Amino acid sequence: MKQLLAIISLLVCGITLCHAQDDNKTVVGVAQFSCQQESPYTHLVTEKVVEMLTNAKRFKVVDRTSRDKIQEELELQKSEAFMDSKNLVEQDVAVSAEKLITGEIVKIPVYRMKNADGSVRGYKASVAFQMKVVDVATGLSTDATSFTGQASKECLSPESAVTMAMMSLQEELFDYFRVNFPVTAKISKVLVEKGGAAQVVLVSAGTASGVKVGDKFTIFSIEMIDGQPYPSEIGQATVQKVAGDNFCECGITKKTGLLVSEKIKAAAKLQCKLIVKP
Repeated sequence: MKQLLAIISLLVCGITLCHAQDDNKTVVGVAQFSCQQESPYTHLVTEKVVEMLTNAKRFKVVDRTSRDKIQEELELQKSEAFMDSKNLVEQDVAVSAEKLITGEIVKIPVYRMKNADGSVRGYKASVAFQMKVVDVATGLSTDATSFTGQASKECLSPESAVTMAMMSLQEELFDYFRVNFPVTAKISKVLVEKGGAAQVVLVSAGTASGVKVGDKFTIFSIEMIDGQPYPSEIGQATVQKVAGDNFCECGITKKTGLLVSEKIKAAAKLQCKLIVKP
């Protein structure tokens, strides 16, 4: 039990630390995918989506599939038997997802590959599912997008066969995340200014966000109206140099540069959104 408590403590602390370090990242929750047929391998599809989102390094990923187990343990700790324990996890600490990915597995067949004598020598699998993104605040969702993986090569276990089928969708899924979760960043610093107009700015997005030379950002000025952010477009910025995982240098026109410098001096909030072509 102490070991389980320690693990949960680390999970909760990790979530809290994530809040402190990654405030600019979108919080994405992934719900357990449903399935139209009974299969012991459906969880592998959800796990692979969680893994791909995490590897993108652009999101704070909340795996909702394991939250129930953690919540059960937190509820257990509220019981009288734990009142004097020094291992209690802080209650009501959680990350609220801004977006939630849901999915329905249409098929996930796993085939046994047999030798001439009838013994099983390996497994092949394929997978097809639909996925959509729900905006938690509004309840609105994107249209369901269908994904069909290539049949796997022969593998030693059913699990590895399903995982291989999912891996065939990796590039397609990354493109889906890129379109449905556009990169947003901030102007961290004005690098070059002339005549009161910013010419080159440092934007807080780099290789970890998939940014490349030649990419363009739309720059917005964010005004709070009735407690809600109201963005106003003020121009565009073009990536001239990618400076590591977290930054890129962008050039802007004189007209946009004047507005950027003006907004920065007024301590206005500026946001940059990567322009994505589907």
